[in-house]
Order: sequence, then C-alpha cells, then structure tokens
Amino acid sequence: MLPRLIYIFIFLISLSTIALWWPVNDSVCNSEAFLASNTTKFQVEASKVVVQPWHGKHKSYGIFMIPDEYKKAPFFVLTVKGAGNYCSKQFGYRKKIDNIVAQPGTYLLRKFIRTRTSVRLILQGLYFQINDKKNWTLTFPQVKVD
Repeated sequence: MLPRLIYIFIFLISLSTIALWWPVNDSVCNSEAFLASNTTKFQVEASKVVVQPWHGKHKSYGIFMIPDEYKKAPFFVLTVKGAGNYCSKQFGYRKKIDNIVAQPGTYLLRKFIRTRTSVRLILQGLYFQINDKKNWTLTFPQVKVD
C-alpha cells in the first residue's frame, strides 16, 4: 500500500510542476524581434493591476488607458517584468473597467497573464513585483494618423 501512495504522490508533484512551469507561447507575433527593432513604438504603463490568482482564472491582469488612434494598431506587446512578453491583437474597446473610466480620446484595455504564471511568480517571491503597475507595459507599433 505504501509504495502505491509514493507513486501517486510523485505523480501529483510531477503534474503540478509541469502545469506551473511549462512554458507556453501562443503569441501572434515575434515580440522579442519587435521590441528589439528600431521601429518607432508607443508605450503605456498600466493604470491598475490586479493579481489575485487564488480567486480563480482571469484574476491577474492590468488595465491600460490607450489613445483612440491606437485602435488601428495591428498588434501590441504586453510586458510584465518577471513574467515576460506576450504579443496579442486588440479587441473589445471599453470606456469603463473596474471603476476606471477612460478619459476623453482614450479607451481602456484589460490584458491578462496566465493564472499559472502569476502563481509561479508568487511562489518565487515576486508578488510585489508583478503587483506593481509600473512593471506592466503595453507597446504598440507607431500608427499613421490619416
């Protein structure tokens, strides 16, 4: 009976390790190449950050206030210090999120990091780093204003 429990314990530890530390890259562009390029970029810091993965999925995110002209940007890169870079396309322009209201000429965008990523960073002692809104940025390619 004891050897069976040991095997089950090892299996559960292995499964949780894989779930928390397995790198996943589902970006829509090469964020590293874009950030390293000499192209003109627009960067904005988060207005608010919520990191509460113990409340379930979709509880680790930043809210960004972005000028309206960047609605036409083909993609952007979310950078979270310690968590890495995530390239994504825009959708869902909102004027109010979590009691934050967009100023005239801007819209709000909420961007998430994976729950397992935030849990891993918290377990590594980086909670205060990822909970600091200065460590969350969105980088857009410069758009041409018509």
